[in-house]
Amino acid sequence: MSSSAPSFHIFSSLRYDPWLPQFLSHCGQESAYPNPQDTPYYLLAYHRDRLINAAQCFQWSSALDFLEKHDLAAFIRFLDPFIPDKTTQWRLRILLHCSGECKVEAYPTAPIPPLRLLVPSPGILDQPAESQSGLWRVYIDSQPIVPSVYTTHKTTARDDYNAARLRAGIQSPAENAEVLVVNPQGEVMEGSITTPYFRRRHQLGTSGAGAPSEPHWITPPLSSGGNAGTTRRYALAQGFCIEGVIKTAELVDGDECWLSNGVHTKIKDIILKRAGNWRGDGHS
Repeated sequence: MSSSAPSFHIFSSLRYDPWLPQFLSHCGQESAYPNPQDTPYYLLAYHRDRLINAAQCFQWSSALDFLEKHDLAAFIRFLDPFIPDKTTQWRLRILLHCSGECKVEAYPTAPIPPLRLLVPSPGILDQPAESQSGLWRVYIDSQPIVPSVYTTHKTTARDDYNAARLRAGIQSPAENAEVLVVNPQGEVMEGSITTPYFRRRHQLGTSGAGAPSEPHWITPPLSSGGNAGTTRRYALAQGFCIEGVIKTAELVDGDECWLSNGVHTKIKDIILKRAGNWRGDGHS
């Protein structure tokens, strides 16, 4: 899809949760959460930044004019009329056209514990599997995707991602399933609808008397071809994770994995599977 096509938009999906401001004010997490903190729009500043970066990439002057006229306070006022019921949770899809036209779609979304919207703490991550919300299947795509501006930025050009989900047998967004998209070098780029983080010992040297470094949460670097997700930015800023190349050849069933996006975060048990026979570098 061409960036000049009438149906082409840049977009960002975020969560509206009326309990978020109250939760932030009572849990002592204000210093760990970006401003504005008194809005139910989750990580709103990061979503606006994402749209600005994409509009700059595509050189959309009218879209940039719209975003410049809508600082965070004005952006909240723009979004508010699209919320059908301000007492419950919603998934918003903000779509911005090259003409500067911005439309917002609102969909019901399930309530989740507000703590899940913050950077995970060790206590949460150490919860036993039965206390979490279900087993997720995470597949490795069987075909590579060539990185481009359409993988760097969130756009409605989703054919590669939709095809990856079909190859993995994922029929519905309601399934507890995700597929990791991979570049031609056999590196994980991102998930089809999430940012993945893997628990592993990274190449950080050693500590102490020759002891191996402690395991870290690792997320793929942008150089692998994925987009700069909002929850990814939040997790990096708060030191939850570091960047590191994730080769698909290194992944095995049962790898610890956390998945997140701008609507909901997931801390899940993972069954890692390969979707067919990999044909990229590093795999047989």
